[in-house]
Amino acid sequence: MAAKGRRPGQALLGRIGLGLLGVAVLVQVLPIGQPRTNPPVLRDAPWPNAQARNLAAGACYACHSNQTRWPAYSYVAPVKWLVTSDVKRGREALNFSEWGQGEQEDEGADAVEDGSMPPLQYRLVHPEARLSPAERQTLIDALDAIEGRGGNAHGPGRGRGVGGG
Repeated sequence: MAAKGRRPGQALLGRIGLGLLGVAVLVQVLPIGQPRTNPPVLRDAPWPNAQARNLAAGACYACHSNQTRWPAYSYVAPVKWLVTSDVKRGREALNFSEWGQGEQEDEGADAVEDGSMPPLQYRLVHPEARLSPAERQTLIDALDAIEGRGGNAHGPGRGRGVGGG
């Protein structure tokens, strides 16, 4: 029989709630997923100037370098699994801390230019990654320079029209 003043099923809901809370606490301490690491910087990308490096550090380095700043939310499951996975994939695709070691160092400018980098979900949480059109163009030009394209066949600004250029 249900306790006085309780509706039938309330006790069951309470037990389910406590069980879910227990699972939520348990997943916080279980070593599930990738470890959060920052391997040593082997060779930083040869940025043409400090402005370009600062733009890249704010918009790219969290996932594309060995200098990741792990925010508080990256320690809370299940978000930690998403963040560590994003960083692992980002470093595999392009790592500014291991410059000259990767095979995809020629795609950074294209990803910034087409808007796929930095990704929307990152920009929503990190205001420093919300680049103005002029900042985006500066970063594209710098990536072109360090990727060995130096303005390529399209000339300065690559003829892309980013930021009105």
